[in-house]
Amino acid sequence: MGMRLVGPWRTDGPGMADDADVMGPVSYLIVEFPENKMTGEGLDALIDLVDRGVIRVLDFEFVTRRADGSVAAIRAEDLDRDGEFDVTVLEGVSSGLLDQSDLDGAADAIQTGASAGILLFENTWATDFVQGMRRGGAELVAAGYIPLADVAASLDATEAG
Repeated sequence: MGMRLVGPWRTDGPGMADDADVMGPVSYLIVEFPENKMTGEGLDALIDLVDRGVIRVLDFEFVTRRADGSVAAIRAEDLDRDGEFDVTVLEGVSSGLLDQSDLDGAADAIQTGASAGILLFENTWATDFVQGMRRGGAELVAAGYIPLADVAASLDATEAG
């Protein structure tokens, strides 16, 4: 399908779902594992967010960036090498939204020789808010993240000034 991993995006126009089908904003995270050192630590927090209904995982893909710069999906097995498959709960999670063009688009974020996890998720916490805004005539037209480095730099500049 070729999701563009960067906004902005609009939710209005032809083929737009009615309120019953409204989703919260969809986000992605790319987590790099330098030198392919994946421990599985942090997955419990992800599962807790899903269990509490804060997010809904749409796609979860492990990839590696090869020496030629290409990105390929890999099978995540025993991340911490304790003999147990660490991400069984996420194995096979795929909405079909991520495709090779998305993996290729993530290449610049991943260092050569490193592995990464790409997580595509719905912010279900925002669904009621989005529905309410739409009933009032408003439309969600963009969503995104501000890189933490930019936030830190702005905070540092504010404190210095």
